[in-house]
Amino acid sequence: QVQLVESGGGLVQPGGSLRLSCAASGGTLAHRAVGWFRQAPGKEREGVSCHSNTIGSTYYADSVKGRFTISRDNVKNMVYLQMNSLKPEDTAVYYCAAVLSYKFRHCDYYAMDYWGKGTLVTVSS
Repeated sequence: QVQLVESGGGLVQPGGSLRLSCAASGGTLAHRAVGWFRQAPGKEREGVSCHSNTIGSTYYADSVKGRFTISRDNVKNMVYLQMNSLKPEDTAVYYCAAVLSYKFRHCDYYAMDYWGKGTLVTVSS
């Protein structure tokens, strides 16, 4: 059973950058779709970025296109989210998630089966 642990969150000024990491254990991510989700205070959890080898696509929310990049390291069994040009509205708890590739359809938190505990990103001047 796959376990996910996020790291890399913190306080950053607007325009700054952070790289979030997601370490997987108990199973490989090679056959799973992966994604990053976030939840701001008083708002629902939303998909930020997802990747699936089965569907052959990478998804980015409109609000982060051109600023965020999702990547994988299959040897280390890790997933990353590089966040550039951060804005105050990016402030949220960020979660790493995964699901078996054959089950993946959309970058929707309801579709994901495995979740990390989250890491807080605060963008403020």
